[in-house]
Amino acid sequence: MPVDTPTRRTNNRAQLLLDAAASLFALKGYASTTVRDIAAAASMTPGAVYVHFPSKCDLLVEVYKEGVRRVTERIESSTLGIHCPWKILESALTAHLEAILDRSAYAKVIIRVLPGDVGQAGPALAALRDGYESKFRRYVEALPLAPGIDSRLLRLLLLGALNHAPVWYSDQGEEPTGIAAAAVQLIRGGASSVEQVA
Repeated sequence: MPVDTPTRRTNNRAQLLLDAAASLFALKGYASTTVRDIAAAASMTPGAVYVHFPSKCDLLVEVYKEGVRRVTERIESSTLGIHCPWKILESALTAHLEAILDRSAYAKVIIRVLPGDVGQAGPALAALRDGYESKFRRYVEALPLAPGIDSRLLRLLLLGALNHAPVWYSDQGEEPTGIAAAAVQLIRGGASSVEQVA
């Protein structure tokens, strides 16, 4: 049986705190969650929280960072080996939609917690969000769009619609793959400069 080193125990406790914070931020919101709440959910004392994270703000940034890491991995994995820009966008949109429809607390936090609503943590969250969205900036800019099409606005409209999916999506309706395919088809039909064979 492997020896449980102090480093491993420390990492496990930090992960317990992150999971507890993610669940509470997703359920109650950042402002309504206290460090005492997080400590209780992780079966620790409030003082133990500060051993791992200097503040609730730092906890939020780490939770958000983990959520972004998870969805980024899904995007990168889904687009691996694809060369057609339309297919890359479709795969990325599918992975993005699947990630935000995931029931995990981390997925809920990155959609529901807005940088403008969390004070000091705002700039760090905005930077993480912008880093993630830069992938979609590249995907959209690689498309053969018709002259005059604003690629920035197109990207924001796409992500805005998909980020709202937890509100309008139904398990009884179209699968994420079908929604992403339909979104790409709409763009190709009305915004592409030439019809390309995938």
